[in-house]
Amino acid sequence: MSNIHVDVVSAEQSIFGGEAKFVALPGESGELGILPGHTPLITRIRPGAVRIEKADGEEEFVFVAGGILEVQPNKVTVLADTAIRGHDLDEAKALEAKKAAEEAMQNRSTDIDFAHAQSEFAMAAAQLAAIAKLRQKR
Repeated sequence: MSNIHVDVVSAEQSIFGGEAKFVALPGESGELGILPGHTPLITRIRPGAVRIEKADGEEEFVFVAGGILEVQPNKVTVLADTAIRGHDLDEAKALEAKKAAEEAMQNRSTDIDFAHAQSEFAMAAAQLAAIAKLRQKR
């Protein structure tokens, strides 16, 4: 089976670059699975886990906080707003952020405050879901 080149980058740094057999990530309309030879595609991605099955069979997990996905037949590029390697995710910090966002939603003073709190809550929930996926694979 052939491989596909995968690059996961954020504004801060390159998170992953290498050959893979398969990539799964949260697309705007649902979960996407990408194999070598996939039809070209550009779409937004939601916060969540990117699972990369590397050419050697190992799996790499990266949390992305949204962004853009470009797929070409032999290349996948994930341009993430924020990207964190799976092993660098901090569950305690994500739980704290989720709790703070919940409190902010309850104590909002404006619609803008509520929308910001909702966004923070969604980000923390996505990080916790990514941590859970990572634990299942161990």
